[in-house]
Amino acid sequence: MKVFKDEAFTHICGASVSYGFYGRSGGVSQNEFASLNCGPASGDDLSAVAQNRNLVAKHLCGNDQNISTLYQCHSGDCMIIDKHVKDGDARPKGDALVTDVPNLPIGILTADCGPVLFVGQKENGASVIAAAHAGWGGALHGVLDDTVAKMVSVQTQINSIHAVVGPCIQVSSYEVKNDFALPFLERHDEAEHFFKPAAKDGHLMFDLSGYIAFRLSLAGVKHISLMGVDTYKEEETCFSFRRATHKGEGQYGRQMSAIVIKT
Repeated sequence: MKVFKDEAFTHICGASVSYGFYGRSGGVSQNEFASLNCGPASGDDLSAVAQNRNLVAKHLCGNDQNISTLYQCHSGDCMIIDKHVKDGDARPKGDALVTDVPNLPIGILTADCGPVLFVGQKENGASVIAAAHAGWGGALHGVLDDTVAKMVSVQTQINSIHAVVGPCIQVSSYEVKNDFALPFLERHDEAEHFFKPAAKDGHLMFDLSGYIAFRLSLAGVKHISLMGVDTYKEEETCFSFRRATHKGEGQYGRQMSAIVIKT
């Protein structure tokens, strides 16, 4: 099982918080989903997905308790939870989760979008955690802002918040059309820094992780780590929607990024 970690974030989490950006290896799924596919909406066999999610939970928590995830929809919405969110079609829609409850693991699924994990402390030292699915749409529409605001609403001290951006598509692999940049530039003039000329006429290269860090900074987060792992290029260790599309594959897996407060 491949688990991506960030040294600075690991240090901040200490013994009280466990986390991991889980790659695609070490599971039971087959073919294009090989092998640690954790996405129930991917088209994979649901029993294999359930086994994979249990494997992640055992690594993260030491047992196979369920990891709470939402019905992700590239929104700007974050939810605070104090109990497990059940799997299935009834899952609430949203793209980030916050909790201050120990032994309640939360996670998000990605396959090029930016997985962002957060940890912060209340004034009494108690931990608060969050997980956000920040694709270009969610990041643009404020999912990171809402996540930070929800953490603060449960008494997290904003100066204590640390965030890490895990494996996602990097600028050298993310070619977009020129007009893709317009809504970003309309919202913030500074967004121009995250678009570079592409070799192909009428196209740009988009720095998603840089833009995520920019939006986190605007939201008041002072401690931000970027792992810089490119899901498009890391075929052996990461799922990638764009790579699957370019290869003509109809389906693709999703990797889990998860975090939990330990007792």
